[in-house]
Amino acid sequence: MLTFLAKRVLSGIVLIVLIPSVAFVLMRAGSSDVARQILGQTASEEQVAARAAQLGLDRPLISQYADWAGRALQGDLGVSWFTNEPVAQAMATRVPATLSLVMVTTVIAAIIAVALGLAAAYYKGWLDSVLQVLSIIGFALPGFWLALMLVVWFAIENPIFPATGYTPISDGVGAWARSIVLPVTALAVGAVTATAQQVRGAVRDVLQQDWVRTLRARGISQASLIFKHVLRSAGVAGLTVIGLQFIGLLGGAVFVERVFAIPGMGQVLVTSTAQGDLPLVLGVVLVTTVIVVIVNLVIDVGVGFFNPKARLS
Repeated sequence: MLTFLAKRVLSGIVLIVLIPSVAFVLMRAGSSDVARQILGQTASEEQVAARAAQLGLDRPLISQYADWAGRALQGDLGVSWFTNEPVAQAMATRVPATLSLVMVTTVIAAIIAVALGLAAAYYKGWLDSVLQVLSIIGFALPGFWLALMLVVWFAIENPIFPATGYTPISDGVGAWARSIVLPVTALAVGAVTATAQQVRGAVRDVLQQDWVRTLRARGISQASLIFKHVLRSAGVAGLTVIGLQFIGLLGGAVFVERVFAIPGMGQVLVTSTAQGDLPLVLGVVLVTTVIVVIVNLVIDVGVGFFNPKARLS
């Protein structure tokens, strides 16, 4: 087990180093005159050159990268070129909002999807058909359209929940919960339908195995068969798809944060990328990569628990 974990941790470290490095090269290679964008079109050439030198943009690319990487290793992610806000401080205020949406959505989607997928696989019939129809609808519904409709229905026409904004959990659990109900619902619909389909397929495959028929012939109770044996065998596929949904939701949170004006990582990534704000972009990429690596590590540990053979891979 320790060797299994060591391999996963090592591969995660490689990703944490590689992905921000690639992002750095792409941003610098594709960036225009950032100093001019910061100072505006009325700035003189001398002012633009001085600002570029202040930011280190006149140095070789490898020197710029080495400087950023060295400071990042010490926990210094730099300062935003446009707002002068420390990147670490910007992440500290935005990461909790995004993680609140993604984590709550993942938990809710996992619970509902497992229940729906298990019921559809076990009872089949009309319940299975309903799940198929709901899955098609869930895939077809554009997320941004659903988010806008939720605002119209439950914030404007029926002012039950706030239309925009985010309340930190430190300001009260009730206020925090009300502020994320609509964005979580907008994210959860697609996640539930996709995950339920995968769970249904995994459970159906397990139910067709010979050892399941053997256990039934021995008189094991249905509850014990389903919850003790079938779900554990299907847990590998379920955990994998839940992990993928979590990672996908990090990207899907971008449109939700813009619709509901939530100050999260997705919103700041879109803005900073359009501006060419390299320190802020790299900060978001680095934090996101770390989150993804941690989630993948947790999923790998779960898969290793459900399927000991996976530890040898």
